[in-house]
This record gives sequence, C-alpha cells and structure tokens, in this order.
Amino acid sequence: MTQPTSPEAVTGKLPERLPIMPLFDSVLFPKMVSPLVVMQPDAIKLVDETMSRDRMIGFVLSHKKPTSQPASKDDLHPVGTSTLILKMAKGQDNTIQLLVQGLERFTIKEYLAEKPYLVARVAPMRDVDKTDKETQALMSNVLGLFEQIIQLSPGLPQEMVTMAKTLNDPGTLCDMVTSIINAKLDEKQEVLEIADVKKRLKKVNKLVNYQLEILKLGNKIQTQVKGDLDKNQREYYLRQQLKAIREELGEGDQDKVEIEEYRKKIEAADLPEEARKEADRELDRLARMHPSSAEYTVASTYLDWITSLPWHTGTPDNLDIKKAEKILNEDHFGLDKAKRRVIEYLAVRKLKPESKGPILCFAGPPGTGKTSLGRSIARALGRKFYRISLGGVRDEAEIRGHRRTYVGALPGRIIQGIRRSGSNNPVFMLDEIDKVGSDFRGDPSSALLEVLDPEQNFSFADHYLDVAFDLSQVMFITTANILDTIPPALRDRMEVLQLLGYTPDEKIRIANHFLIPRQRKAHGLKSDQISLTRGAVKLIISGYTREAGLRNLEREIAAICRGAATKIAMEEAAAVVVKVNDVHKYLGPVRITSEAKTRVSTPGVVMGLAWTPAGGELLFIEATAMKGKKGLTMTGQLGDVMKESATTALSFIRSHAADLKIDEDFFENLDIHIHVPAGAIPKDGPSAGVTMLTALVSLLTAKTVIKDLAMTGEITLRGQVLPVGGVKEKVLAAHRAGIKTLILPKWNEKDLHDIPKKIPKEIDFHFVDKMLDVLKLAFNEKNRRQINKT
Repeated sequence: MTQPTSPEAVTGKLPERLPIMPLFDSVLFPKMVSPLVVMQPDAIKLVDETMSRDRMIGFVLSHKKPTSQPASKDDLHPVGTSTLILKMAKGQDNTIQLLVQGLERFTIKEYLAEKPYLVARVAPMRDVDKTDKETQALMSNVLGLFEQIIQLSPGLPQEMVTMAKTLNDPGTLCDMVTSIINAKLDEKQEVLEIADVKKRLKKVNKLVNYQLEILKLGNKIQTQVKGDLDKNQREYYLRQQLKAIREELGEGDQDKVEIEEYRKKIEAADLPEEARKEADRELDRLARMHPSSAEYTVASTYLDWITSLPWHTGTPDNLDIKKAEKILNEDHFGLDKAKRRVIEYLAVRKLKPESKGPILCFAGPPGTGKTSLGRSIARALGRKFYRISLGGVRDEAEIRGHRRTYVGALPGRIIQGIRRSGSNNPVFMLDEIDKVGSDFRGDPSSALLEVLDPEQNFSFADHYLDVAFDLSQVMFITTANILDTIPPALRDRMEVLQLLGYTPDEKIRIANHFLIPRQRKAHGLKSDQISLTRGAVKLIISGYTREAGLRNLEREIAAICRGAATKIAMEEAAAVVVKVNDVHKYLGPVRITSEAKTRVSTPGVVMGLAWTPAGGELLFIEATAMKGKKGLTMTGQLGDVMKESATTALSFIRSHAADLKIDEDFFENLDIHIHVPAGAIPKDGPSAGVTMLTALVSLLTAKTVIKDLAMTGEITLRGQVLPVGGVKEKVLAAHRAGIKTLILPKWNEKDLHDIPKKIPKEIDFHFVDKMLDVLKLAFNEKNRRQINKT
C-alpha cells in the first residue's frame, strides 16, 4: 500500500549522478511511500552502498519482465522517480525489504556506468502548473470519481478519500490517485511522464472513469452470480427438506414413484411396437433428469399423452340394422339418402367387420341438419361422437400438431379428439370443411389429405407423437355449404351426399314432431300449456321465414314460446293456443309476401331461378325500351357471364325476328335496359339466359307471360337450351314460392330424381331443348300442353 507524505517531510536535493534500480511490477510516484522487495545481487549491492551514503535511489520502470540477467539500460523508460530509503531490513532468504518514499520526477540524460549497477546523469522534471477554473473542475471530478472507486473497493480504506481531499496540489492528487487505482503499468508510466499538470489531470480523469466502469460492471456481475447462487442454494435446501418430509411420511422417493407409475401406464396401455419403443426411450430420459429441469415437464407431458390414447380401445358397433334405422328416423325427418347410406355401411360391417370407415361429406344449405345428423349416426352406431369446427383454421399444426421442440407443444385436433372420445373408432365430424383457409403457417386442407384417405390414415403421423396412429376405424363425416372452395384432391377423397332444403309440408311435420317439443321443453312449458295449429305453423313458414333449412323457423317458434311463457308466468292465461290470427301478436306483421303474381303482370318481366349457398331463390328479370340507337344497358351487379347471356339473347331475337313476329329493324331506334333487382347482391352465371330471352320477347311483343311461371337454362346462338346446375335447390325454391309451372332444360330431367314425390303433383314440369319452345310455353297457354311435357 502507498501513502503520500507532506512536502515538509521530504529532505535531500536531487544529485546530478544517481544510481538506477529497475522496477518490473510497479511505478513509484513522488511523495508516495511504498514497500519494495529486492532479490537480485546487483540490486542488493546498490542498496548496501546507498545506505552508507545519502540513501537516494532512482527507480525506473522496465519494458521487459524480470529475468535472471540484470536489466539493460535499453530496457528502461526515460523518466523515473528519485526516492529516499526510509527503512531497510534483510531477510534470511538473501532478500532485502525496503520502505521508500518518492521525492521527485527526473529524466535520464545519459548512463555513466552499467556495472556493478546502473548509474545515470539525471535532471529534475518540474511540474508545469497553471491553476484556473478548468483545473479546479478537473480536480473536483477526479475526487468524485475516486470516492466512488473507494466505495466499490472493499480492500481500500475509506480514509483514502479524506486524505485525497486534503491535497491542494493538483499534481500530487494525480500521482496519489494513479498510484492507488488498478491501472496498467504503461498507463501509470504515461502519467508519470506528463509534466503539464492540466494534461495530467485530464489523463487521470480518463483512467479513473475507465476503472470505475469496470468496478461497476464487476459489482453487477457479482450481484447476479450471488443471486443465482442464493436461489440455487435455496432450491436445493427446500428440495432436501421436501425429501426428508416425504421419507418421514413414508412416501419414499417421489421421483422414483413417478417413474414407476409411468412404467405401469406403458405396460397397461398395450402400445404398438413403434409407440412402445418411443415411450420407453422417453421414460429412460425422464429417469435421468432432475425434476426441476425444463425438459422434465416436456417428457412427462409426452408420456401422459402417449399412454392415455385409446390405441386398442373401441366401442362395438350396433349391427342391429332395424334398430339403427329406427334411431335415425326418430332423430330426423326426411334425409332419406343420407340415412340409406348409413344403413348400407352397417350392412357391410355386419358382413365384413374389418371393412374401413367411409368418408362422408354432407353438403347443403345452412340449417338442413348436417351436424345433428352426425350425432344421430353416432347414436345409431353406438359409437362415441366428437366434433371439431374447421371454420377459419389456417395453421397446419391444428391438424398435425406441433413438434416437441416448441414451447407449449400439443398434438393436433385429430389426436386430441381421439383422446377425449376415449375410443379409436368414434364418429368424427369435421364441421365447415369448406371454410378452411391457408396462409404462411401452412395449408390445413393439405394436412387433411392423409386424414381423409382410408388407404393412408391407418398410419397417421402426428408431429407431436412422432409415431403412427391408426385412424382407419374412425368414421369421418364432413360438412360443407358449398363444394367449390374445397380443393379437388380433398373433395375426391370424400363421398358427397347432398342435403337439400325442405318443402313446406316437410317443415310442418318437422316443426310438430321436433322443433315445437324441443322449444316447449327449453322454455319450461308443458304440452298442455301451449299448442300451435297447423295453419299457424304454415303461416310462420310462408310469412316469416324464407330459407332452405330450419334455423329461422325454430327461432320464430322460440319467440312464440317466450310470449306464451310470459302470459302463463303473469297468470294471464293457464294455457295458450296459437292460431293463424294470433301469430302476428307474437311475431309482428307478416314479413314475406309473394311477389310472383304482382311482379310479372306487365310485359318485360319474367321470373327466373337462382342458386345460392343458402338454397334456391326466385330471380326477377326486368326489361324496358326507350328511344335511342342500338344501346344495351345492364344493371343489378351482374357478372360477365350473365352480361354475355343478355347479349346472346338479344342477338338471337334479332336473327329470328321474323319467326317471333317482331320488326326486324326494332333495334335501330331503341335503347334496351335489362335490370335484375336486389342490385346490392352480385349475380353471375349462365342459367338466366332463357329468362332474359323471354323478358326481351315479352317486352318487344307487349305480351305478359302466363301466371305462376318460372324458368332456368343456358342459351346458345343456335337456339339450343343447355343444362344448368343447382336444379334441385331451384325446384324447392319454386315450390316454396307457389310456382305452378317450371321450364327446365331437357338435360336436367335426370336431376329431379331425388326431389320429394309431392312436388311433381303440384308443379307442371316442362323440359325443353330449343329456345322457341320456351317462348311458346311462356306466352301461349293453349300451346303449353302441345309441347313434350313430363
């Protein structure tokens, strides 16, 4: 340790000749006291001779590290410090211990001798001092930083700060601070060689700043390390306490107990060979881990999943076909095609139990019973039922699961559903498969290709499990409103069953047998407290709902049940009978009126039929003419295909004007405007071609079409009527609207095979393949029955 002395304590004048002793591991500064140990023979001889004279030695820092050879004059710096030996003591190991005090700086002019020790001619190096405000500020800054260093250094006494504050000489302050801080020898030597006090202060400021930052960082690291050590020690201590408590309670080593439990689960699960190897490997890893390890939870969660899956656990199928048919009929009215397909599946299973499950897709408008039919099938088969909604799913991992390397990884929805159902052969419903999306996270519909392929899904690989699971016994049922958005490869793997809308009579029967009892029960009403007449139910269907399905009908029935419950709860009535004249009291005025008769009472207006995802709809085509010159305007949010149909119809009329008894030059002085109402709804497709043709002929001949007539079909320039899609939905929509006559393309006659048998008795169907036949049927009631009619 070094400490300064007052100027008064320093005695002696710097001689011109001065013996030089090299220093290797320290730099001595003027007015500082420091202990030294001398070991080399030439240095010991120098000290002995100096003690007999003036006790003054010059100490100079060497460039090189100490060796057995004496230091050469070329190894020494040009500036050193003259010192006075205050005390000397000889040790038993031929060493000398010195206590020296620095006197002043000197520069070496030349070396006079090298043996037996170095002697040089020296000159004093005086401080160049100029006291001003900047010097005072630099001193103050050095003192402040030095005080912080002392506070952060437990090995340095606090008295150093007090001592430093008593120094008024800036040069001495710099020397003291530099000698104390943990700076490099080269940096200390650089301070020693600076004669200008202000420059010396600036240099010391940099050194002190740097050392303070190092101390702060070291202190921060020490605090963090200590905190981590304290935490680990605390956890270790708590674990040892917990272990001692468990042993005292007789529970033994809980970790070993948990490992044994997993081993028993693996044995009981009867895993396939591949899954068994993976489970054993993960269990071995778990046994080597400490419970506090992050990987411990990952491994234990994986073992929980793989041992809880029903690898060989299934439910026996109900192969009593008559009983299954009875259950299906109890739950749903109609839907004969879907019910027949389930009965066929049961028949095949009865004859061949190892047959694979089918992949059915129920497609149709909303509210037609697709999802509820899946539950009914599960009940008829005696299987567990599990449903997942795929609407809006955009992440492939939702189907295949996440890999275990990710935090919070889980299996996909398929494996989760198998585990929750507790069976390896449930009825698995994938709802809204037409609404699956794709983005940067992958394409879930592509992941479903393996799931919904009976030739592949016997070895379905979930990313989380990383072993194959057999899905071939699962009966997958999917639902969709439209098929166009389903990728072709996925659609090809499914057997599509179309669920069409219901006729009014079917809705009345469904309402009486299913909807009204269900809503009566949901609102706490008894069968003798509320009843609806057949006329009231029919009015609700025709005047308050316009849909292919049943959802809105059930909502209106629920509204009537709420109104009846209110009356009974307020003791206004003991029982409620809802008749035709009472419906508006609960539901308000009739919302839907038939426009068929009023809209087509003028020339230029014809009813067509359109297909929508919610079922069929009536589509009115209006045409009008005004003075102009060959102008054709089309409005109503029409698509390009629909506009082309209007142009084709106009060209056909112009080329067959004579046959239609229309002036051949009618278009020379006319502008024609075709409009399709409900202009806010986009419309497209070729099926309105015959309707546009009929509307234009009606306008140009000033004839109205016969009453209660609707039509659909695509037209060509040669006068042919081509087939269109969605015929079943369009026919049901026409029946709901009370249409009595329908004109359809002859090619679509086969599509009426699945419509209810009652509809052909109430509607006259005319199948045509020529456009002139369409016009004869539309305008001349006498000629209607002369055309081929079915």
